[in-house]
Amino acid sequence: MATRAQVLIPIAIAAVIVGIVGVITIPADSKLEEVKFPRGTIKLDDKILDVQIAETNAQKIRGLMFQNKLPDDQGMIFVFSQAQVVPIWMLNMQFPLDIIWFDSNGNVIHIAKNVAPCKSALETATCTVQNADGKMAKYVLEVTGGFTDKFHITENSKMQIISI
Repeated sequence: MATRAQVLIPIAIAAVIVGIVGVITIPADSKLEEVKFPRGTIKLDDKILDVQIAETNAQKIRGLMFQNKLPDDQGMIFVFSQAQVVPIWMLNMQFPLDIIWFDSNGNVIHIAKNVAPCKSALETATCTVQNADGKMAKYVLEVTGGFTDKFHITENSKMQIISI
């Protein structure tokens, strides 16, 4: 029978390797301590939000990584050139998010509530990826966890782009 050390040491080594590979594969401009995103404004039902806009691949990969909080009147919108299945991961996130996927007309197609951040290198490799149940999205909005319940955002809600 294997001892505890014989089991835990290979797991620890695998976790370190997965963490190193994860960091190495992130594009260099995504690793900067602070990334500047263009800003815009959207309206979600009656709620106006100041949003950071993620349009480039590096911006989309970086997302809200390393940010400590997100006020209720702010979010990050991911903009895609065409509707597609959009997976979202929670690498290096510091707080839970509500994630809302929209079609090209601004209709909500899926909501994931209070998605927890990945907390360890091993968890990063196995962290659940949210993908709107495979539905095609043109936009994805990340807001602080609890936002959708607080502001009564549902699959009947509508997003209007004011400026992005």
